[in-house]
Amino acid sequence: MKSARLIAFEILHKIFTDNAYSNIALDNAVKDISEEKAFISALVYGVVERKLTLDYFINKYVSSKPKPKILTILRLGAYQLLFMDKVPNSAAINESVKLTKEIRQDYYSSLVNAVLHKIDAYREIPEDDLSVKYSVPQNLINMWIKQYGKERVEAFLPAINEKPPVFAVPNKLYVDADELLYELMCDGIEGEVTDNLVKITSSFDLSKSRAFKNGLFHIEDLSSYECAVALGAKEGDTVLDMCSAPGGKAFTIAQCMNNNGTIYAFDIHNHRVSQIRDGAKRLGISIINADINDAEVYSESIPLADKILCDVVCSGFGIIRRKPEIRYKELDSVSDLPKIQLNILKTSSRYLKAGGTMIYSTCTLNKKENEKVVNAFLNDNDNFTLVKEKTSFPSKSGGDGFYFALLKKNENRY
Repeated sequence: MKSARLIAFEILHKIFTDNAYSNIALDNAVKDISEEKAFISALVYGVVERKLTLDYFINKYVSSKPKPKILTILRLGAYQLLFMDKVPNSAAINESVKLTKEIRQDYYSSLVNAVLHKIDAYREIPEDDLSVKYSVPQNLINMWIKQYGKERVEAFLPAINEKPPVFAVPNKLYVDADELLYELMCDGIEGEVTDNLVKITSSFDLSKSRAFKNGLFHIEDLSSYECAVALGAKEGDTVLDMCSAPGGKAFTIAQCMNNNGTIYAFDIHNHRVSQIRDGAKRLGISIINADINDAEVYSESIPLADKILCDVVCSGFGIIRRKPEIRYKELDSVSDLPKIQLNILKTSSRYLKAGGTMIYSTCTLNKKENEKVVNAFLNDNDNFTLVKEKTSFPSKSGGDGFYFALLKKNENRY
């Protein structure tokens, strides 16, 4: 039977060499494992999150870049030494040396042993180097500082390596936040009511709770929830959710409408449309019509709407703590996104009734994808007015990084 560290090594090697997504690689590797899932998960996500910090220490004590497999072992060992207080230092080093033998790389066991002992003796992380301290590429930090200011960036950076809080959105068709908290407590789940939501404060597989199976809540980040509420949908409205999957915002909007009206929830992929349908069915929501649609292409079959939500594809720099490898994206790789985002916004605006409102939103922190896209749209569409815009930054106890702009289509203008 493979050890937890060997499983974590194999997952990380796949992530670093094959560019596999951490969540998918991890889920596939541990789906048939009953023990030590939490430890394996902590190792995998921790090493991915802290890669730059770990490499800073490793590079101090190697004369040339190690082979990929040995580098992964060194990262695993260094992470345990630097960030896992419950793992004895001796175990972190000895088990890493053992790994070299398990993967038939015995020749490098002395190197691994020596480097990790030196890291154990010198653990000081440079406070003045934000890239090393928080394991964020310098070019991304530079972009953030230029756009939001150093003080703001230094304030939110500590949160991006923290486990994100979990918020349960009460299904208003059946319960309010206090009633949901009671139901969760009956399932052995601890939490607290905040902002009309229940913030979960204990570890538990929520999908196995009776409250979840009975459709009493769905999980949604606080920033995402606030965006959905800001749309202001009311009973009887026709609403379009142009990039809906997995459907959290559509579920919140439906509950704001008291399940009275019509929501068309779209995604370009069939399996993600199925996610929306399944979620709506579990929650007892009957007004959501989920279907396949390309948000960039105008369709005459889509009706005019009172409210429209455009939560567009984006670089995801606001949700790094949920998908840690996002931070390592090359900025050039996302340079074409604003063009796509603007196209989606322009296409979606054609479905909005005069006097209607529309939200443009992303889960990224990049003004080129946020404010500049909205400004470009407004410059070409003088029949729209910016009502409100908000940028949320990641916080340890709050929501993810997020941006939304609320736009209104002027009356009697087409």
